[in-house]
Amino acid sequence: MQLDEFDERILALLQEDASLSAAQIGERIGLSQSQCWRRIDRLDADGVIERRVALVDRKKVGLNVMLFAHVKLAGHNRNALPEFSKAIQEFPEVLECHVLMGNVDFLLRIVTRDVEAYERFFFERLSQLPMVQEVNSMIALSQIKSTTVLPIGNDQERSVTARSAQER
Repeated sequence: MQLDEFDERILALLQEDASLSAAQIGERIGLSQSQCWRRIDRLDADGVIERRVALVDRKKVGLNVMLFAHVKLAGHNRNALPEFSKAIQEFPEVLECHVLMGNVDFLLRIVTRDVEAYERFFFERLSQLPMVQEVNSMIALSQIKSTTVLPIGNDQERSVTARSAQER
């Protein structure tokens, strides 16, 4: 799908604050409310906008530990990958699961209340999956950057302009 400058600016603003109305976005980028609404509706229909969510501060809800785990499967038979993929979907502690190339097969981002909760998760659930050979876990001590904003478009100035407009 080809995005023009207005589409990119709409997406930049929605990524920063999905609660903005079409009128507010249109005002910031120089479109009427109806033009802006039609573009947002098309971006939704085309699947460019997957969904709109509220981002929750994990620490404020008691999820104080974030870990990254490298998982290596015991074998790479036909069923190992889909079975692991299906099993991992059932673990609410796993926020992200990525298939990797290299020495490990998967990278997981996991959140738990505390280290003891992760230990229980590891011993009672993750390591019990029959296809798992090895798990190397790393606790994140602090978070330097966390964003859901994709760098859409080639023009960095547009991102700065969108942020400046939002601050007004």
